[in-house]
Amino acid sequence: MTSIETKFVDAVSEARRSEASWQALSDLAAALVGHRLFTIMTVDMAAGLAQRAHSSHPKEYPVSGTKPIHRDAWFDIVHRQRRSFVANTIEDIAKVFPDHELIASLGCGSVLNLPVVLESDLVATINLLDVTGHYTPERVIAAEEGLAIPARLCCALALRFDARGKPL
Repeated sequence: MTSIETKFVDAVSEARRSEASWQALSDLAAALVGHRLFTIMTVDMAAGLAQRAHSSHPKEYPVSGTKPIHRDAWFDIVHRQRRSFVANTIEDIAKVFPDHELIASLGCGSVLNLPVVLESDLVATINLLDVTGHYTPERVIAAEEGLAIPARLCCALALRFDARGKPL
């Protein structure tokens, strides 16, 4: 195991709240592929709602409330096809995210959204944003390979913590 993986395993093993496991995942993602902004959106497909469970920028992207799931091109890629969504310019981001101006104001011009599936259900997306052109094919592969299992683990932990009555 690499030192990056060891740090993640140690942090998750010590986690007693979802926030600690999400932070471990954020740190792992930063080490593997980098990001300026990192968020986790949990998904309740039955209710048609998404909720931000973690944010590296809580002032701009707070962890609160829910928002309706919009069925658009992004939805088809991430939710239906369960593939990563990548956009490497703010113009491409603007085609699918109405908050593109806020994204740009944070110095971000690329996005990588990774679907997280448990028991055949999409339960969350891992959202990484960085400078224009950051999410190259090599970084996308590194993220998909290096974050798939850790993201599932963190989602399962969040569900466990939630079932025990602790906040996400």
